[in-house]
Amino acid sequence: MTTLNPYLGFRDNAKEAMTFYQSVFGGDLAMSTFGEYHASEDAAEQDKIMHAMLTTENGMVLMGADTPNSMDYTPGTNFSVSLSGSDEAELRSYFDKLAAGGTIAMPLEKAPWGDTFGMCKDKFGVDWLVNIAPAAS
Repeated sequence: MTTLNPYLGFRDNAKEAMTFYQSVFGGDLAMSTFGEYHASEDAAEQDKIMHAMLTTENGMVLMGADTPNSMDYTPGTNFSVSLSGSDEAELRSYFDKLAAGGTIAMPLEKAPWGDTFGMCKDKFGVDWLVNIAPAAS
């Protein structure tokens, strides 16, 4: 099953924001830093949030992260849409179709956390994140 979720971008305050959303919606909040996954060589980014996921009891999922210093950050346009699941063929097809006429920011490839991950901007300017997790055995 593929899921579609909002993904919010922040500049240096993702932990504070996601903790706030947890206080609003309840649920379980999982957060990982850039340092945990060796995802940035910038010492100032090691404790920043690379990925946060809030999952509520009623099935809502909200994701977010700190935007790396090397990437543009404009409040008001700091969101993307995340597609995630384990159906590799389906998710690769979505990625290819979304990227057609747009731009690929990061090709679908093996990520430090073990999944396959990619980012693109579609021809309408919408940012998409695609994460393919290994199928459960």
